[in-house]
Amino acid sequence: MSFRQPGFFITFFACVFSAQAQQNTVLPDYPNNYVMYENLVQMPDGREMGSGNALDIDSEGNIWVFERCGGNQGACSDNNVDPILKFNPEGEILTSFGAGMFVWPHGIVIDNDDNLWIIDAGVIDGEKGNQIFKFNQQGEILIELGEPGIRGDGPGEFNEPSDLAIGPDGTIYIVDGHINPDSNRRIVHMTAAGEFIEAWGEKGYGPLQFEGPHGLAVDERGNIYVGDRTNNRLQVLNPDGSLRAIWTHLGRPSGVRIHDNMLYVVDSESRAEEGGYGFNPGWHRGIYVSTLDGVVTDFIPDPGPHGATSFPEGIAVDSDGVIWGASVGDRKVTKYVRN
Repeated sequence: MSFRQPGFFITFFACVFSAQAQQNTVLPDYPNNYVMYENLVQMPDGREMGSGNALDIDSEGNIWVFERCGGNQGACSDNNVDPILKFNPEGEILTSFGAGMFVWPHGIVIDNDDNLWIIDAGVIDGEKGNQIFKFNQQGEILIELGEPGIRGDGPGEFNEPSDLAIGPDGTIYIVDGHINPDSNRRIVHMTAAGEFIEAWGEKGYGPLQFEGPHGLAVDERGNIYVGDRTNNRLQVLNPDGSLRAIWTHLGRPSGVRIHDNMLYVVDSESRAEEGGYGFNPGWHRGIYVSTLDGVVTDFIPDPGPHGATSFPEGIAVDSDGVIWGASVGDRKVTKYVRN
């Protein structure tokens, strides 16, 4: 037994070191004025929270979560449960809906009338998914965009949409594409009623080209902030779709939101493993809070980066400036309150 113990501990610490070596653990030199709170919502009927990057807060402070039916890829086909859940500010379940409607939940945005814009990035070809819906809070469909299970890049078509933002004039902007190499790589601009206006972008690594586009937000001047995630950068577009700036100092953007003229960007994937998913050496996972000119004022670090994804992937900011997060890897809802 004594001969096995040294080898065991050497192997154990080697594994720990290897796992840590895959992550970027050096913190950037920014202040963190936020306190994190976890375990905030109570799932109904003994259900477990699935992976999710989609949550938002309505005008009453209720928490809306669009989670992946207790799992991740394929779970909504296997589990006939409601993936759209409404919790009160204390985390108690109020209502839910949407069982059997979606393939791979990926986005939820609440508009000024407390309606829900729901983004389904999954596709069962020719059958279901690849759509965007506008619901009222009773679960009634008000607008349905895209054709179920049909991929395309024409007006009114999508190929794995990821996120949506509402502009100052009420028009909507959609990230159309995800990490699937065959999905679209563009930003689609539509009227509030879902009529096609224009689209920008293409696959690639240059300006106005995207790889794995994942999140976006629009400021009050109509500028568009696109999380070009696989390219490890944020691209800022002018209202006409021309390039305004490319920023690489906000990590690997998974979620992008704007509140009170401040920009919030979450990095849930950066890691140091060369050739591995999320390779972005030198960048610690966390939430960047910055001005709209890109000046970082706060950084909330992932306290324990691990695996391919940890910490929130999707974020929302409520009327009090509280940041809320939903995670894919950790499968939980968290919030971050400024001191």
